[in-house]
Amino acid sequence: MLAHQTVGKARQAHPVDVHVGGRVRLRRVFLGYSQEKLANALGLTFQQIQKYERGANRISASKLYELSRILSVPVTYFFEGVESEGENVATGQDAGAAGGSNIHSSDPDFTNQRETLQLISSYYRIPDSKVRAEVLSLLKTLGRSADS
Repeated sequence: MLAHQTVGKARQAHPVDVHVGGRVRLRRVFLGYSQEKLANALGLTFQQIQKYERGANRISASKLYELSRILSVPVTYFFEGVESEGENVATGQDAGAAGGSNIHSSDPDFTNQRETLQLISSYYRIPDSKVRAEVLSLLKTLGRSADS
C-alpha cells in the first residue's frame, strides 16, 4: 500500500499517520510543550512538527523513538487505539469506506481540542484518587442531563 492515498492531485494522509500525529499532539499539549519547543528538542522546525501532527508527513522510526523519549511515553503509546478504531486501518483499506468507525474523519475530533486536553491534564493533577473518581462521576452525571 502507498504511504498516502491519491485523490486527484491532492494526497490524503494515511489514517495511521493521522492517528500517530494526533497522539503526538495530545501528549505535547498535555505536557505543555509548544510545537517550537518540541521541534528544538528534535532538531526540526515547528512546521515539521505541524506536518507530523496532521499526519501530512510520516514520522520515521528514529524520530518516533526520539519523540517517545522526549515526551516520556513508550513508542507503543503513539499507536494506542489504532486497533479499536476499525478493521480498515489494520487491513490498510481506505478510511472512508468503513462509514462509522474510522480514524480520519471530516468531523472535528474533540480529543484534539485544547479544552479537552486542559480538562484531562487538570483531572490527572488531582492528587487524591477518590476525589478524581467523584469528579468523574459528576461529569458523567452532568453529561447525562445534557443528553436529556
